[in-house]
Amino acid sequence: MKTKPVKIVSILKLGQRFFFKGGIILCAILLASCKASVAPQGQLVKVEQALSGQTIKVVSIGDLEAIPKRVRLIGISAPDLKQLPWGPQARSTLVELIGDQPVLLEFDVQKQDRYQRQLGYIWRERELINEQMVKQGYALAMARSPNNKYDQRLLNAQEWARIMGLGIWDPKNPMRLTPTDFRHQNRY
Repeated sequence: MKTKPVKIVSILKLGQRFFFKGGIILCAILLASCKASVAPQGQLVKVEQALSGQTIKVVSIGDLEAIPKRVRLIGISAPDLKQLPWGPQARSTLVELIGDQPVLLEFDVQKQDRYQRQLGYIWRERELINEQMVKQGYALAMARSPNNKYDQRLLNAQEWARIMGLGIWDPKNPMRLTPTDFRHQNRY
């Protein structure tokens, strides 16, 4: 009696195609996020406090009478602090990424939101902190026009975190509600 090796070969070919396509997608994401970019322009600020995974309090460096200002990071949506365990983890990650050194605050088209917070991108040593929050899985990429300067970078970072199962994308403990949905369900 003859066995049918065709099925085994077909399964192997299917597996090879899957890994090949996955590898191509992963390489495309990596290449897109590695592309050369123009040096960011902005102002040096000192972060006094991380209020959440997406909002910080900063003061301008060199201004002796600087009043602390709230800054909402553009292009991301981090879990609410009451969204356990992800909210506190997001804030801790933001604190860790910022460190204790001055950071560059870069603006986009719209400089303030309706809550009078400044809107900005935070750079530390040529690293976009907004992007790192998404890439490590502690925030979702959230495009909000007209501020879309780094939308593609943020989407690529989100795809990386999702593929790698990092943070909120961890298959053992995924975040079930988006931060926006969580806030709507738990208005306070």
